[in-house]
Amino acid sequence: MEYVYAALLLHAAKQPVNEENVAKVLGSSGMQVDQARVKALVSSLQGVNIEEAIKQAAMPVAAPAQAAAPAAKAEEKKEEKKPTAEEAAAGLSALFG
Repeated sequence: MEYVYAALLLHAAKQPVNEENVAKVLGSSGMQVDQARVKALVSSLQGVNIEEAIKQAAMPVAAPAQAAAPAAKAEEKKEEKKPTAEEAAAGLSALFG
């Protein structure tokens, strides 16, 4: 995961995401760098629009969160409208005097 974070950090700093820069970021944090993992990361990101990938990844997360809020409020309202047994008995006694 740290390797991906290093790539995102480089992207945010508008620096090229290449093997040398990823290794520098990881090394400066005190990590022991695995060159094979660095190479695999850089090659897998080649040709990927990182900005577009971030937007696509963020979209599914935001949509359910917005939809969940009204559903939670609707469920709260359902729970509030349930009469207690005493209230139901009082309502019945009012009908029959």
